[in-house]
Amino acid sequence: MIRSGDTLQNPVTGEVIRFVKAAADTGGEYVLIEVVVEPNGAVAAAHIHPYQTETFEILEGEVTFRAGKETIVAKAGETVRIDPGTAHKFWNDGETDARFRTEIRPALQFESLIETMFGLASDGKTNRKGMPNPLRLAVIAKAHYDVVRLPFPPAWVQKIGLAMGAPLGRLVGYRPTYEPAEPSEVSLAL
Repeated sequence: MIRSGDTLQNPVTGEVIRFVKAAADTGGEYVLIEVVVEPNGAVAAAHIHPYQTETFEILEGEVTFRAGKETIVAKAGETVRIDPGTAHKFWNDGETDARFRTEIRPALQFESLIETMFGLASDGKTNRKGMPNPLRLAVIAKAHYDVVRLPFPPAWVQKIGLAMGAPLGRLVGYRPTYEPAEPSEVSLAL
C-alpha cells in the first residue's frame, strides 16, 4: 500500500515518483506525486485515463507531451492539463533531469497500477519500454480498466481482448498487482 512519502523508481523508463499525498490522505479525491524523468526517459506507453484528470506542473527542465494530436513542450513554471479520455504520453528530450508535480483526480486505483508497473520493471519483468508480456498485461489492464486504457484499439475491442486474455494470464499465475522481490525504495532529494 502506497503512503505519502513513498518513492518508487522505474529503471526501464527513467522515472522516479515520490508520493506527496497518497489517496489514503485525501479520501481518494486525488493523488499528488512528484516525478523526476531522466534525459531520454519516458512514460511506458501512450494511454488514456477514462475518468481521471491529470494536471502536470513543471518544476525543472522541460517535458514534451503528446496530448491528442497536439505536441506540447512545457517548461518550468508551466502547467499542462490532460482531461479524461485524452490519449497522452510524455518524455524528456532534454539533457538534464526534468521534474514535475502531477495531481491525478480522482485517485481510483492509480497507486496500485504504478506500484505494479514499477515493481515489474525493477525486477526485470518488462520489455525495454517498460511493458510486461501480453498475458500479464491483460490481467493488470482488466483489473485497472477504469484507470488506464490504450488509445487504440477502441475501448470495446480492448474489453473483448481482456475478457479472453486475462483468464489465460490468471491461469498461468499472473495477478492484477505485483509485489517486488525487494522494495524499490530509493532516496533522492526531490
